[in-house]
Amino acid sequence: PQGKLVRCIYGKIFDVAVDIRQKSNTFKQWIGVTLSSENHSQLWIPKGFAHGFLTISESAEVVYKVTDLWNKKAERSLKWNDKDLGIDWPLSEEIQPIVSDKDSNAHELTQLKSCDLFL
Repeated sequence: PQGKLVRCIYGKIFDVAVDIRQKSNTFKQWIGVTLSSENHSQLWIPKGFAHGFLTISESAEVVYKVTDLWNKKAERSLKWNDKDLGIDWPLSEEIQPIVSDKDSNAHELTQLKSCDLFL
């Protein structure tokens, strides 16, 4: 697990963090903010949170500062449109997601084993 400080240095994204710590009072709650090269905002994503974003401009560049090195064995993928989470993605006819194979094959939160989540 790693904490991340995320910012968008070119373009605009809708950035989302979801609390996946099962024993947390905010388990399954999410926050979404717009990060852009114009607003210079950043989002801190603590350990124990899932993270994803939607590019809402023609293109975007996103940079991270992280608390630890990436560990493929620790990586988990959470379905971006998990109905149980109810993330309000800013989708429209003009903005529709192009989803990677990895994200297309991700699991809903209820499908992940408890050992895969932060306890």
